[in-house]
Amino acid sequence: MGVRKLILLALLFGIAASPAAAAETSVTGHLRDSFCFLTMGADGPSHHDCAVTCAKAGIPVLLEQDKTNKYFVLMPSNKQSLPSGITDKMEEEVTVTGNRYTKSGMTFLTVESVK
Repeated sequence: MGVRKLILLALLFGIAASPAAAAETSVTGHLRDSFCFLTMGADGPSHHDCAVTCAKAGIPVLLEQDKTNKYFVLMPSNKQSLPSGITDKMEEEVTVTGNRYTKSGMTFLTVESVK
């Protein structure tokens, strides 16, 4: 099974298993294409175009606050796609405000606004 499918299954299973308490927060960090970042270490401005393509194709997006704090970025609500403020700014530093959820050792952040 591919990395993308494993990440998606972990996301779906972790969220569907039981609700996690939400905490509104703002996080500043760099948007990363989880597949290339986690499997190949690809990041930075030279990876921008690839990361945009992958995010628009549905590859999960990470918000890397620092070397130890990373958030899986989720759409604002069910049956929506990520806003263009996320997909078009891949590999850039942004501040995302939304609800933070932690489940099974993973941290997720919904997108309410992007600056």
